[in-house]
Amino acid sequence: MSDAARPGENRRMLLRLSVIALAMFGFGYALVPFYYAICSALGVNDFIKADAAPTANTQVDLTRSVTVEFDANVHDAPMHFRPVTRHVAVHPGQLTTVEYEIANVRAMPVTAQAIPSYGPMRAAEYFHKIECFCFTQQTLAAGETRRMPLVFVVDAKLPKDVNTITLSYTFFEVAGRGGKT
Repeated sequence: MSDAARPGENRRMLLRLSVIALAMFGFGYALVPFYYAICSALGVNDFIKADAAPTANTQVDLTRSVTVEFDANVHDAPMHFRPVTRHVAVHPGQLTTVEYEIANVRAMPVTAQAIPSYGPMRAAEYFHKIECFCFTQQTLAAGETRRMPLVFVVDAKLPKDVNTITLSYTFFEVAGRGGKT
């Protein structure tokens, strides 16, 4: 074959490749509606439906409300400790977050641990802490003030006659830590 015949052949080959590339692009573009049609026909991926009901948390008992009161104390520790919110109304099963604030009033670091107590006592088994500053010892620098979260759920199995839960925390200084002698 001569060199003069090759440019025409190259153009035809380029045209064929362009047509094939365009056809592949069109096929890929057309697959999206085909995918939805096939999923709809087979009943797969029904989350696409516009008339689907919103998902609800069935573990939350919306028929009742429980008041949770918060109390804060320190036992022989150089701290100020208080709940930012004194009480909240929650539905059993509802995830709730509140904060406590603690301040070290000593001129040196102090380490302390919070111990919870509940009223009535039987409510303790239905009060589930997800995140709590009471899980670990807290070391505060001299003069430091800190806000600490408490994330909890009141179990939906809480007896119906319990309408109020009091959660009380007492901070105790940890012996041998934080400068106390």
